[in-house]
Amino acid sequence: MGSGHFTEKNAYAFINASLKKLGWDTRNPNRHPMSHVYTDNQALGHPELKKGLGQQRPENVVKVKETRFWVIESKVKRCDLEKALGEAQGYAQDINDNSSVHAVLVTGVAGNDDEGYLILNRYLYKGEFRNVTNNGEPLSGLLSPEIATRILSEDTPDLEDLPINENVFLATAEDVNKELHLGAINKNERARVVAVLLLALVDDTMPNIDANPTILIKDINARAEEVLKRNGKENFFPSVQLAPPPSRDNHIKFRTALVNTIQALLHLNIRSTMFSGTDLLGKFYEVFLKYGNGAKEIGIVLTPRHITRFAAETLDIGHDDLVCDPACGTGGFLIAALDHVKKKCRANNRQVDRFKKHGLFGIDQDPIVTALAIVNMIFRNDGKNHIVEGNCFAKYLKRRVQKSCASATVLSKAPPKGEEGASKILMNPPFALKKGDEKEYRFVQHGLDLLQDGGILFSVLPISTMFESGEVKAWRQNRLLKENSLLAVVTFPPELFYPIAVHTLGVIIRKGSQHQKTQNVLWVRAVHDGFIKIKGKRVVPSDPLAEPDDFKAVAPIVRAFIRDPRFEVENKPLIMKAAPINFDDPLLELVPEAYLDAEEPTVRDISDNVEQLVRETASLSIRFPNLWKSQNADSQ
Repeated sequence: MGSGHFTEKNAYAFINASLKKLGWDTRNPNRHPMSHVYTDNQALGHPELKKGLGQQRPENVVKVKETRFWVIESKVKRCDLEKALGEAQGYAQDINDNSSVHAVLVTGVAGNDDEGYLILNRYLYKGEFRNVTNNGEPLSGLLSPEIATRILSEDTPDLEDLPINENVFLATAEDVNKELHLGAINKNERARVVAVLLLALVDDTMPNIDANPTILIKDINARAEEVLKRNGKENFFPSVQLAPPPSRDNHIKFRTALVNTIQALLHLNIRSTMFSGTDLLGKFYEVFLKYGNGAKEIGIVLTPRHITRFAAETLDIGHDDLVCDPACGTGGFLIAALDHVKKKCRANNRQVDRFKKHGLFGIDQDPIVTALAIVNMIFRNDGKNHIVEGNCFAKYLKRRVQKSCASATVLSKAPPKGEEGASKILMNPPFALKKGDEKEYRFVQHGLDLLQDGGILFSVLPISTMFESGEVKAWRQNRLLKENSLLAVVTFPPELFYPIAVHTLGVIIRKGSQHQKTQNVLWVRAVHDGFIKIKGKRVVPSDPLAEPDDFKAVAPIVRAFIRDPRFEVENKPLIMKAAPINFDDPLLELVPEAYLDAEEPTVRDISDNVEQLVRETASLSIRFPNLWKSQNADSQ
């Protein structure tokens, strides 16, 4: 694949479009003082930059702050990345030596539209330019304003757990979906393609994207299979293996789609982000679901990260827990559990390693989705997890000791009573959207069957599960409360799973002892989560204070109450209350709305209601004068 017909000018459009997408103002700062990006000779319009550069013209100079700048230089051949970086550093040094401003960031861009672009960023730290990293991995995309500002404010090239820009990610996921569509890749196979490409990017060396389609596919498959084999998961390779299109006419389109998708993943800083707590594969899968089988039809929804994090925090997952998600999907709850343990055990890597090797278990019936969960965990240096494919109702956990560590083994039959394996269950069962679908309460019951006595379960459920009559009420009455203790119920935002129209809540249950009539349950309404809906998507607003987040306030209270149900909880009308279950309720409704106190009306509320009543009465008398006269006559 040659690059002779390209020049460095071809990179201009790519760099400027990428910077604009990341949130930089790419207009000429000489004409628009609040903008950021000087292109080519525009930098010479800045007096101090001209002092430093003379007549030299870098591809771009970006104003991060009034006196701090970022130099970008490009080359047409991918093999010239270091050359581009060297030239960018040379420009930066000239600026630093000969002007009153400072160029502290440099980036090399090497490549072209056909072969894609390689990107590497460096920061001037203690007199030398060092690679910018996130979670130990070099950033492989251009820097956003937030990342550039954070590097400067922390004065370090070594960052940790950079937050992903949700809008940029979703736009990239949509772009990847389009690329795979153009590559004649079936809509139901696109998540598989992303999974195998991510596996091929685990190691430091890149697939040979200059190769012809057949060689490239073999290279990607070989890399993915090696990673799975290294982690003892080679049996999942057929679930992610790439196959060329049957028609040779589509081979070039297929190769182009693979190359462009690899580039899009790299520009998302995919390696460093995957090592963080973000379930990127889950997010990709969610985007692809819209075009594949259809989430509305099959009941599959990915649990938002702030909910998985809330579950791990409130159950206070520890390094000695055995955590299972019997409907694990892409592994969001397992990732949250692992992240929580990492935070608690920062000074003890051995405890974290023990938890990764012996404490995480997942089951999912879809082999491709199970493979995605495994890829997610491999990116977190956890290839030894116990994630299996199969019908969760036919899988059980039995306690065992492995290398002097408490663990469990997955069985196809229930273990003897008292030998159940899990200490904590985190789950979000598939929603039963059609008649004949497995009811959600059955998943919860099976989750309880996997738990040790005294173990705790957290589950997302449709709110109807906790108030409907019929078989689900019989379960609440005869199994849930007779065999377990209900600790807390938290109502979630009505549009949490938008566009799926299912209102949900979270239930927290302790296994093994009948719920006592005098025992308090913590009832909570957390209906604001800091997200807003824009153009059919739930996103975090640019101003984080624009939308309240109830979860931050209630999480520590829920955690304390789970530890000790005698914990004193402040009664907050419409928000929170600790109160026993009303066993005299014939419907046995176990939802916060049935237990929370109403707010005391203010004088203003009473006045407004009286005023409204007067208006409605006057309106009624005008519209129906005969009825009004009749009513007055009767009253006399």
